Amino acid sequence: MVTTKRKVGNLLGLAVLSYLLMRPMHPYELSKALRDNGDARSIKFNHGSLYMVVGQLAKAGFITEQETSRDGARPERTVYALTEAGRAEQRDWLRELVELPEHEYPHFVAALSLVSALPPDEVVDLLNRRLDRLTGDRRSTQDNYDEAVGNDVHPLFLVEEEYRLAMLDAEIAFVRRFIERITDPVAGWGAGLWAAFHEGERS
Repeated sequence: MVTTKRKVGNLLGLAVLSYLLMRPMHPYELSKALRDNGDARSIKFNHGSLYMVVGQLAKAGFITEQETSRDGARPERTVYALTEAGRAEQRDWLRELVELPEHEYPHFVAALSLVSALPPDEVVDLLNRRLDRLTGDRRSTQDNYDEAVGNDVHPLFLVEEEYRLAMLDAEIAFVRRFIERITDPVAGWGAGLWAAFHEGERS
């Protein structure tokens, strides 16, 4: 399977297509559904970006206006429905994301590639602070997961939280190992090794 260049590349577009599979909605309903189902934790969006993506999907022929209504003094609301092209795009796009690992450029990985530019003591301090934040994130994510389980949410709808917990566990374990490697009294990243990276600064 080859990655496809999509007419609408914003992942918010995939979320909109997926929710319109259930029924036609107007953007306000879509925004509420995204927030109520916790998708805002995975897909960044706001009022403006949602309307922009809806417009892009309509222009691409993936969704179409079904009706426009007005409730009292409120602004007009346009209800959008999925087209057959939109159904095909939703299936193809989602299948691609599930099947193909994509090379990403996380900020932390970029920082690790350049971390020798900082003194080892400072790196350890920063990593310990990151560890505290990661531990807090993991605790709140576990609380959300446990609450959902307690409310009898089907396990299928908790896979996202399980993945998030697994990724947090992996990063926490990595950061702890990295701190140990830097501070190891025998094989650690000592001042002598750090100084070797900075000889040019003194010349």
